[in-house]
Amino acid sequence: MGKQIELSLKEGDVAPEFTATTNGGGKVSLSDFKGKNVILYFYPRDDTPGCTKEACAFRDEFAAFKKKGAVVLGVSIDSAKSHDKFVEKYKLPFTLVSDEDKAIVQAYGAWGQKSFMGRKYEGTYRVSFLIGPDGKIKKIWPAVKPTEHPREVLAAL
Repeated sequence: MGKQIELSLKEGDVAPEFTATTNGGGKVSLSDFKGKNVILYFYPRDDTPGCTKEACAFRDEFAAFKKKGAVVLGVSIDSAKSHDKFVEKYKLPFTLVSDEDKAIVQAYGAWGQKSFMGRKYEGTYRVSFLIGPDGKIKKIWPAVKPTEHPREVLAAL
């Protein structure tokens, strides 16, 4: 379980708008999904153990998200090319957003100081946001267990 982080955004706030490149060379904006529930999940890095578990757990529950009419977007600071490999390797059925300039992670407060084995560094927090059809944040998960998280999100939908 990651340490609890202090987020500037709160439930009920309007989710920050963004436009970014995705896997497959597309572009996506949050406003593309007005009228739908959007699960915006931030993760540190493509093809690392925890991130792979989380992505595969979302993949395995994807049909249930679709049935509920929800959109799943994974966000990391990896390149679209890195996302392409990750999607292909694990057959991920949802969009991965590339945030190389860190604009989205910073807008959502998902970027900051982390520590691993005593070393401090800047990185992406594993945090998720459920954004409602009205563009407002319905729920925030500031600390996520990669394998259980998609079921928590489904329960909230």
